[in-house]
This record gives sequence, structure tokens and C-alpha cells, in this order.
Amino acid sequence: MHTSAAIGHSIVDEVLARLRNDRQFMRDVSDWQRAPARPARFAGFPVALDPRLRTVLRQRGIEQLYTHQSQAIEAALNREHVVVVASAAGGKSLCFHVPILAALLDDPNARALCLFPTKALGQDQLAHLSSFISDLSCLNEGSKMVNAYDGDTPQARRAEIRRDARVLITNADMLHMGILPHHTRWAMFFRNLRYVVVDEMHAYRGVFGSHVANIIRRLKRLCAFYGSTPTFILASATIANPREHAERLIEAPVALVDDDGSPRGERNVIIVNPPITDPELGLRRSADFVARDIAARFIAEGLQTICFARSRNAAEILLTYLRDATSQAGEEKSSAGNGGTQHAIPDARLLVRGYRGGYLPEERRGIEKGLREGSVRGVVATNALELGIDIGGLDACVMLGYPGSIASFWQQAGRAGRRQSPSVAVMVATPDPLDQYLAAHPEYLFRQSPEHARIAPDNLGVLAAHVTCATFELPFRRGERFGNARVDELLDALADGGEVHVSGVEGMPLFRSAGAVAGDAGMQDAQSASEDRKPKVQYTWVGQGYPADRVSLRGVGDRVSIVNERGEPIGETERSTAPARVHPGAIYLHQAETYLVTELDWELGRAVARRVDADYYTQASAVSEVVVVREFDPPAGAGDRAPAIGEIEVTTTVGRYRQVQFNTHRTLGWGDVDLPAQKLLTIGYWFVIPEAICRQLEKEGILGRPNDYGPNWEQQRQAARARDAYRCVICGKPEGPHQQHHVHHRRPFRTFGYVRGENDHYVQANDLDNLMTVCPACHARIETAEPVNQALSGLCYVLANLAPLFVMCDASDIAAAFDPANAHTRLPTITLYELVPGGTGLAEELMAHHAELLRMATQRVRECPCEHGCPSCIGPMPPMAEPRERNLKRDVIRLIELIA
Repeated sequence: MHTSAAIGHSIVDEVLARLRNDRQFMRDVSDWQRAPARPARFAGFPVALDPRLRTVLRQRGIEQLYTHQSQAIEAALNREHVVVVASAAGGKSLCFHVPILAALLDDPNARALCLFPTKALGQDQLAHLSSFISDLSCLNEGSKMVNAYDGDTPQARRAEIRRDARVLITNADMLHMGILPHHTRWAMFFRNLRYVVVDEMHAYRGVFGSHVANIIRRLKRLCAFYGSTPTFILASATIANPREHAERLIEAPVALVDDDGSPRGERNVIIVNPPITDPELGLRRSADFVARDIAARFIAEGLQTICFARSRNAAEILLTYLRDATSQAGEEKSSAGNGGTQHAIPDARLLVRGYRGGYLPEERRGIEKGLREGSVRGVVATNALELGIDIGGLDACVMLGYPGSIASFWQQAGRAGRRQSPSVAVMVATPDPLDQYLAAHPEYLFRQSPEHARIAPDNLGVLAAHVTCATFELPFRRGERFGNARVDELLDALADGGEVHVSGVEGMPLFRSAGAVAGDAGMQDAQSASEDRKPKVQYTWVGQGYPADRVSLRGVGDRVSIVNERGEPIGETERSTAPARVHPGAIYLHQAETYLVTELDWELGRAVARRVDADYYTQASAVSEVVVVREFDPPAGAGDRAPAIGEIEVTTTVGRYRQVQFNTHRTLGWGDVDLPAQKLLTIGYWFVIPEAICRQLEKEGILGRPNDYGPNWEQQRQAARARDAYRCVICGKPEGPHQQHHVHHRRPFRTFGYVRGENDHYVQANDLDNLMTVCPACHARIETAEPVNQALSGLCYVLANLAPLFVMCDASDIAAAFDPANAHTRLPTITLYELVPGGTGLAEELMAHHAELLRMATQRVRECPCEHGCPSCIGPMPPMAEPRERNLKRDVIRLIELIA
């Protein structure tokens, strides 16, 4: 109800008062910001609004609209494309509900399409919109008018939905694969499409957003074919460029509404940095344990709490800890309150639930219902619950680590304290350099503007995939644009590959859909609509199958299903991450239960796991190699020391994994992985250590001189592998079918003093007694254990961890690699690159912030309290049998000073 009310004393206030008086808690608080309650600001109903809608809104307790609602609804009713920006629980849904209902009341044939980034959010909106429509007695078609159409929709209902639905709720995946390729079955729907809603617009960024922009191109192309010009209504959380991002998505001018009039209760935001346990190494108490203790305390004191973790593994680990803590607290409370008599204690597995991608739909629906009804008192989630799913009025939010962007930080914090209730959000800093930087500089979080959302719809790989799909849906005419993109060359390439036929026959009808069914009424409608368009040259699909089936919207290829020994589904993961997540021997965590992966069928894309009681989880280690494919032209005025950018190929091999004990985080053992190397063609930017600085750093012992191993190196390398029976002499791992082992010099090659053309010292250096065969993982550990070149490794580590501060992306979207003697630059080089095929613009934006990134790296390393380096600055230090000859932390600072 849109009414103002005084906010009185609450249980949240009592909990916060106790926290302020808790010296141990306050010792670890880096900052505590309090934002006072904000009253609502109202505006009247738009003049053009149907009186019947005004009546229903008042019946639902909405006497007037928030300012942003009034402005957005008025723009949409005037058929302007509009993007509305407001805080969490700010009533953005009403901004598209009302125009849709107005269209349904005005025109009995009007249709609306609503896109939500997740099926869960779509189901949530289905319930709200259906309830709204049920209050409009004049719309007597009832529940048939609004339907969800997604992967969970039964096949038996789909024909009925295609026939009857006037409001269709779906997601980008279903629109891409299940609707657009079969558009002739939806001819009436497309012909009468009035509104297209794109909710949670900020979620459509990076490679996913680039795909969605191309899906919108396909949608608009089909709408034009059927004669409709729908109005787009976009809704977003706060980002730096809402209008620009909306216009990039739909390729049309958009009106911006960002005058957020929604109320907000008092919000307390607390940054907690776990205490240092080892000053020399800079080690802190586990952030997992600190987050667990805070969340368990909130739940025990009656606050319904949501915890966010940055990854599926982190979420499952925290869920395990929190359930144990909640169960223990419940037992102690029951015993203390009943004189030692034991009473029934709520099952912690039902009281505290997990929520992330990979759970089955019925699991997620049950958890959402439990949160709304209050039976679930705590939930541990990935960003799957960051979006606006209705989970009731939560009291507290605990974030295990910085979520990756300022926009996500405030979105997660906003999940607590719906409407005018007070709330508390706590971010527990992990040891990562980025988290530690924010703990030391919390003002960055509270004063910095949200990031820009970036997409690249003309990314060649993404564009080509959707041009193929669009050709399947409707033939292209030569010279026809796909959105703003010129695509004749792509179409010619498809024709050369045999999937597209080029025809110049006069009188050939424009339309031919390979997905059409003979005799389909929609086919006849579509042909009739195109009688007056008869191109001289057109491209027509003649390939096999549905091209949409081959296109993943997340740019990570196929997925791998995870099943138990009976073949029942447990979850799924991306194929590109399968070598790290579900290799044989991996522990797969699901609802805090541990499954041991016993088999991974790479060809079938299926992993088999059995339930085990394990006291550990697994972490895979990978080795990446970067090769520059093409360097882009430098910007005008770029100097010799300016970074460069271009297309690169990254080859990543997962060689080993370690078993990490729960609670102690102690390494219990290691295992080997033998799976194909994953290749990625993407965009990266790199910078070199100039030659003069290299010479200075070599004199100081910070960098090593690049090695020329001499003319007999390849011969000796092969001989060493054969002598060692193609096995790693350290761990015993045999060479796999996908990659040869490395050969390492026992005594470093550089110490022999070989100079090409001046001596033959390479002969002694490459003697078989000085060579040993090692697997890539063991070789990486040997190389990083040597002091020379550790400064490069440390700088690479801190840069990769701080980079997400400048771009709106997940930490897993960016990586970095260093090469002491890069083949392209011939100098020591550090490369930061996107983990997205073809890139989406992140590398360009990072390069623009290169100087600031170096400055922040210096700041982080200098401020870290450790002595020699640690995971919070330059990365974990390898164990040393002897005392360290150099202070690697000082070496990194010296390196940055010389190159910055």
C-alpha cells in the first residue's frame, strides 16, 4: 500500500544496539554507515489512465503513485520507449503492469511480452500480474490471459498458451530457442504485440547482454514483418548508464525515469574485516566463520536473514557452517530454557536453506514460499536471489565478500528492509586484495558511483550466431541490416558454408521458415503479409536442424549434467568450468551435502557423483598460456610505455586439485586431473616492463633474464621425457593424451652464463642429468617458488583482483597472466583479459583505467600488514625450506614504482 507510516522501535534496532555494545564485534568493524529512513514522494495518476484501472488500484490500497511510477506509466501510455530506475522494492513492476493492463482493456487483441532474467522471477511476476487481472472483472478471460512459457512449461499446455495468452511471461533463453524459431505459430501474437518488458535490465551485460541485444534485434525484425511496432519498457537497478545501456539493447531512443519516489526504512551498512591471526603472514580469521557467526546470531535473535556468497561452492560451504551453528545454538537454547530438558528443535536443514543456480525448480519454489511465509529463517544464496523475486520482508543481509560491483553491492544490501522497515546489511571482507582494499577504504563503496553496464552486440561470434538464427526465421535481403549491423559478409560466409542459399529469382516470396509446419495457418498468414515484398536477391536458410539449438546465450558452450548413480539429476555446470568443478575426484556440493564425482564423460557431457560423508571440499589449480593473435592499432598519441590491446588466444589446463578440510581449511591431499585443455579466443590488454627498467630490475635481482636454451634444446627435451617414461618425477603423473609434460632445469639455466654466438655453455646446462620431466602443475609450483620473477607474479595477482572495481562484471569474467619473455613483445609482459569469447568491451575499459589500477595496486600492497606478502596483497607465498633471501612484497612495490 502506498501510504506513509512512522517507523517505530523494532527488533532490528534492539539487535543493532547489542552489536554496538559488543567490543569484540566492534573491534573488527571497518565502517558503520547509517542511512536514515526516506519518506515516499507521490504523484497523481496520469490523465490518460483508464478509470477502471484507477478504481482497481485504489481497491488494492494504491491511492496515488510514487513519482517514478507516474512518470514511467505516462511515458509508456504515450508509446514512448522508457527505462525506469529505482531501488530494490521500489515498485518498478507497477510501471509495466499498468500500461499492459491498459492495453488489454483498450484492445481485445492486444498482446504483451515480458522478459525476466530468471524463470523464478518470471513465476513471481506471473502470480502478481494474475492477481491484478483477477481484480478487473471486465477482463473475463481470467487466468488464460497471463501465462508463463519457459523450460518448465509442460508440452501439453504449450499449444493452448500459444493460442490464448495475451500476456506472455518468459525469459531470453525461451524466446531465443522456443518462440522466435517457431514464429509462424505465434503469428497472431506478434501481429498484435503492443508492449515488450525487459525487467532487471542491469542483468543483461557482458556476453549474456550481448546475446540478448541480438535476440531483441530478431524480435523487432519479426514484429516488423508482422506489422507491429511494440513499445519497450525497461526496468533497472541503479547503474551509471541506464539510458545508454537501454538504447544499446533495443537500438532506439529511450526516455529515462530515475526520480525514485519510493520510501526506504533506516538502513545500517556495516563493513567487517576479520581479525589478523598471523601478523607476519598477514593471515586473518576465516571470513566464512565470521559470516557464519554473524548470520547465526541474527537468526538466533529473530532476524530473517539472507546470506550472499560469490560462488556456488562458497554458498554451499557457508550453508554447511551456518546449519551446524544454527543447530548447535538451538540445542543450547532449548537446554538452557528448559532446565536441561530436551524439546523438539526445528530441523536446521529446514530452518536454513540454500538457493543457487543448479537447484531443481520445485526446490527453488519451495524455498521462496518458505521465506515469504517465515518458516525459512535463513537462506544462503548466490546472486540468484539478488534480483527482485518476492521473498518477503527480510531483516538482515550478510555478504560473504564484495559481490563484484557497486551496483550488486547495493542490490544485495537492498534485499533486506523492504518498504519502510529498518534493516542491517553486513559485508564480511575476504582475504582477497579487492575486499581488503575496500575494508581499508570503505569510502569507495559509499561514495563511488555505480559502474557502467557494457555489452557488445556486434561481437563477431555473437553476431554471427544470431544472424544464422535470424536467417532461419526469415530470409535476408541483400543490403538489409540486422539492427544497426551490416551483415552481407556474414551471410556470404554462411552461403559459402552451404547453410544459406543465395537466390536472385524475381518473384520469389520473401518468407520461408524452416521451422514452419506444412499447412500451418500461421504460415499462410505470414506469406500473405509478405506478398508486396519480393526482393531480387535474398539469403534463405537451407541448413539442417535449428541453429538456435547450437547457440549458448552465456558464451560458455554446452553444459554438463550432474547425476547420481541412479541417473537422477543433481545439478549442472558449464562445460568450460567442468574440468575444475566436476573432474573425477572432485567434491560436488549440493544443499550442503557432499557428492564425490566418480566419472566425467566428456563426450556425452555427463558427470556421475555419489553421496559421501566427506569432511573436505576440492579446489582445482589451472595453468594458462597467452598468445597474441592480433594487436589493434594504438590510439593517437600513445607513447612507447602505453599498454596495448588486441585479440589473444588463452590455453588453460587444469592439472591438479587439492582437498581442503572444512573449518580448518587445511590441505589434506592432492589429486591429478587429465582433461582436454580449454582454448579461448578473446580480447586482452597488456603492458610490458621496458628494457631499460628490466636491466635495472635484473641488477637488483627482482627479474631474471629471459632464457635462450640453445640449439640442442628440443632434442634434449624429448630425450628427457623418454628417459623419465613420460611421467612427472615429482608427483608421478603420466602424460595424458591431450598435453605433453614440461622439462625443467634442476640448476637454473641462466646460472650457466650461456650467450649465443660467444660460448657453448648450453651443452652443460642441457645435460640430461640437469633435466627432469614435470607436469604443468608441478612446474608452475617450482617456477613460482624461485624468487626471480615472483615480482611479476605478485603484481599480476593484485591487478587481477582489483580490476573488477572498474568494470561491472563478476570476478570470474577477468583473468591475468604474466610471461617473463613474451613471444609477441620480447619483454616481460602482464596481460589482463576477458574470459569471454571475442570480448565484450571490458578490456578496453580496463585499459582506460590502467594508471589508476597501478596506483590502487601500490596502495593495497603498501597498506597490507603482512611482512613478505600474503593472499590479501601479492598472493599466497610458496613454502620455503630456507629463510627468504628477498622481501617479495618490497620487490613488487619497487616494480610498480619503476613502471607506473
